[in-house]
Amino acid sequence: MRLAIVLCEGFADWECALLMAAARTHLGIDIEVATADGARVTSMGGLDVSAHLSIDALDPAGFDGLVICGGSIWDTNEAPDFSSTIRAFDRDRRVVAAICGGVNALAASGLLNGIDHTGNSAESLAALPGYRGRLHYRNQPQALRSGHVVTAAGTAPISFAGEILHGLGLGSPELDGFLALYGHEHQANESANVD
Repeated sequence: MRLAIVLCEGFADWECALLMAAARTHLGIDIEVATADGARVTSMGGLDVSAHLSIDALDPAGFDGLVICGGSIWDTNEAPDFSSTIRAFDRDRRVVAAICGGVNALAASGLLNGIDHTGNSAESLAALPGYRGRLHYRNQPQALRSGHVVTAAGTAPISFAGEILHGLGLGSPELDGFLALYGHEHQANESANVD
């Protein structure tokens, strides 16, 4: 299996990290990083990442999924437009996933107009040209999978990783246990001692 992870300048370090590490280390999935022009990018936290290829070189025939990481660029005029690539992955029924601001790319491509989805907020998507999916927006803290399309707010990297892996047909009790372990700190703790 092979996943294309789209990272842009100023990408959010935490949003795809668990997915990439679990997929590569525990499941043997090849991870290929794509950037707008195939050049190195720097994350919000200062992590430099070298790309394997450019977004334009992504061919759905060679990948099982396309994952778009969020970051600061998605709310600017510098955000790349690769709607044709997104639609090509969708036409080939590959997993198409985006988190945080990366959901903007799916919304602008028109992909979310007829399917249930989530993201950072309905308001942030409503202003995007090409987006007509407000009635399908679901305001929820966890990632949402609708067929082969996965969307998530930037605060949901754990369920985002899980929904992508389930979408790839890799769901298992072991995966669910692994994700629950990472999500354990988010459970309400009535006995927490707060000073």
